[in-house]
Amino acid sequence: MQNVLIDLHRLGGNKYNGLYHFCYQLGSHLANANSGELGLHYYLPKKENNIFGDEAKYVFQHSRDKFFRFGTGRFDVWHIATTLSWYRPYNSKTKNIFTIHDLNFLEEEEYSLASKKKYLRLIQQRVDRADYITFISQFAHQQAEEHLQLNKIPYSIIYNGCNKIVQTIAAEPSYKPHHPFLFTIGQLHSRKNFHVLPALLAGNDFELVIAGLNDFPYTEKVIAEAKKHNVENRIKLIGSINEEEKKWYYQHCNSFVFPSIGEGFGLPVLEAMQFGKPVFISDKTSLPEVGGDAAYYFNNFDPADMQKVFEAGMYDYTSHNRAPVIRQHADRFSWDKAAREYLDVYSNCLKM
Repeated sequence: MQNVLIDLHRLGGNKYNGLYHFCYQLGSHLANANSGELGLHYYLPKKENNIFGDEAKYVFQHSRDKFFRFGTGRFDVWHIATTLSWYRPYNSKTKNIFTIHDLNFLEEEEYSLASKKKYLRLIQQRVDRADYITFISQFAHQQAEEHLQLNKIPYSIIYNGCNKIVQTIAAEPSYKPHHPFLFTIGQLHSRKNFHVLPALLAGNDFELVIAGLNDFPYTEKVIAEAKKHNVENRIKLIGSINEEEKKWYYQHCNSFVFPSIGEGFGLPVLEAMQFGKPVFISDKTSLPEVGGDAAYYFNNFDPADMQKVFEAGMYDYTSHNRAPVIRQHADRFSWDKAAREYLDVYSNCLKM
């Protein structure tokens, strides 16, 4: 049996982060999809022992491994599943698969030019070591082609699945809106572009609930825009939420809004679509790939134009009973399918 190591060390990080969810979903579905022909080993922090069950094989991460780790030659394939992992095999015979999620830091106001150059250099080092590359969207591939030297390395585009949320009745969250509300989720970084959303509250009584870590300088820009439109009392920055709270907000929101200008994929879009909710997203980066014909798009961020898109979209949604179509669209993105495609990549790399 040939052995594959999947680097999922981000399972030791922030559980509200998209990379955590990617690692958890990929690991779970690989374990289920593997027919037994490959020996899968999950590389993760020891505190996450048995996260994929007693029968899974675990290799525990140590911080010193970024400098050297003995015994990596026993793996025939090593899958670096996150873009800036410091861990890798220290031998030439192990096939190295590298997943690029995005280069979103290039769109972040928070990063200096020097920092952006540094991260590009680090990612290029990982590309140069790779025998095969996977991307989570066409956009991620296009972005990499523009900013990196891919050196004709073979690659695949493997879309993430939709994180399935059991649609039982959720317990009420700590903050329950007092009016109909719009919902969005994500860390308050500049690329999320949340500061354009307060304009949608003008002329109505909606609230806007923004979930996610918000102890960043960009938060002040969101608040300033809310004050500019005289809606600061209806903007609710509720911080990080758990899965049950997130489910409640998806279940009860009038719509999901996500004007991001820096997404490698955009998992929250599909999460909201599971609930048949109207989704309003930007037409930038990877989001059109994810939203398809089932989403409504902001093609610019002029307040008047955004309001027109929102009003027209809500009318279409209610008058044409769009919820079933939206749910069907979300179902097209499957973690089972993604896991099978990664297993195919592992098998094909073994033949290279």
